[in-house]
Amino acid sequence: MRKWMPLAAVCLGSFLFLLDTTVLSVALPRIGADLHASLENLSWVANVYPLGLAVLMLTTGTLADRWTARAVYLAGLGIFGAASLACALAPNTGALIAARGAQSVGGAALAVTSVALIGEGYRGADLARALGVFGAVTGLAAAIGPVLGGVSTQYLGWRSIFLLNLPLAALTAALGAAALRPGARGGARRGVDLAGAGTFGVAAGSLTYGVTTGGSGWLVVAAGALAAFGAVERRSAAPLLDVRLFARARFTAVIVCVVASTAPFGALVWVSVWLQSGLGYGPLRARFALAPLAAAAFVTSLTAGRGRPGRRVLGGGLLLTGVGAVLSIGSLPVRLTVTGVGIGLLGPALGAAVFAALPPDRTGLAAGVLTTFRQLGQTVGVGLFGVLFRSGGLSGVLIAAAVAGLAGAVVAAGFEFRRSGIKKRPVGWDA
Repeated sequence: MRKWMPLAAVCLGSFLFLLDTTVLSVALPRIGADLHASLENLSWVANVYPLGLAVLMLTTGTLADRWTARAVYLAGLGIFGAASLACALAPNTGALIAARGAQSVGGAALAVTSVALIGEGYRGADLARALGVFGAVTGLAAAIGPVLGGVSTQYLGWRSIFLLNLPLAALTAALGAAALRPGARGGARRGVDLAGAGTFGVAAGSLTYGVTTGGSGWLVVAAGALAAFGAVERRSAAPLLDVRLFARARFTAVIVCVVASTAPFGALVWVSVWLQSGLGYGPLRARFALAPLAAAAFVTSLTAGRGRPGRRVLGGGLLLTGVGAVLSIGSLPVRLTVTGVGIGLLGPALGAAVFAALPPDRTGLAAGVLTTFRQLGQTVGVGLFGVLFRSGGLSGVLIAAAVAGLAGAVVAAGFEFRRSGIKKRPVGWDA
């Protein structure tokens, strides 16, 4: 039982992070009315959090390698709890936006180090099992967040959604301090690549903001900053992300699979909009209509974690997400269930693939790469699918999600994601 206490601490932190990612969506109208917020300010309340996550995740992964994932995780909990209290007490939208920005600092630390701590603490079959449980818990948090937000906002007021974080953060910090091992400071000699962090932050932030607001100028800024990031990293003695890794076909394949795996989440946003605008569902009824996906993902992730994730599991998960998007047999619950099974398979498989792609002393970077590209993939997916939804309705969104899933499955089928020559972490990817 003691062996799984670190996993419990990590899952609680991830649950807290994801809960706050999704819980705000149904509370925004009440916040706007209570604080007399303009539409622009209200959009910043929603967007500043994912914007901060996109900017900070990769850098946080490097800091975890330098200062240990445990230290960054516990610091992130403290920041997240304090920022949640500031959100609950915010007297106006300016203060709420600032507090949400501070929350993203703690949230980035929790998101990245949760995955890194699992990579540090478990090996072989235990790693697969831990990633399966972690995927199930995170899927559950994403599913119940909007429901909890709607119930809390309706009966306790919107400030309660932030106050709920305080006891959860305190409990998680106490459990984490007791259960998580200090770990080795494997990257202590590495400096912080400030130039890389700055240029990547501008690129990720501009991309996120440009996609969410429809500002094409910001996308140009993102492209320029990304080019500058590549130039900086090629010259850096201790790069934030060694861009030469992308010359390795297997590493690039992993990134393609990570990005492709975000397509169902981007599509679900517009499925929810379609349920409400097209079928007349209320917000809570729309959330409950998506329950088959959450249930299927939860059960499948737990089951998949008992085996040895390989390219067949990863490719099968991506294939099912694509097939589920355009499945013509049966009703929406059938489509959602098939997609949920695919998502459940992807959780353990993607984590193991990313850990296998980088050296054992860079678990923080591996986690940063996974969470960063997943966050950016979801953000870009929501924006692009929004264009398709407005021009062609839900069918265009589902076809695009299917293409992404099927393309990812083809890429996964072409590579054996095994770390060769490294005996410290026998991930055990099969062929």
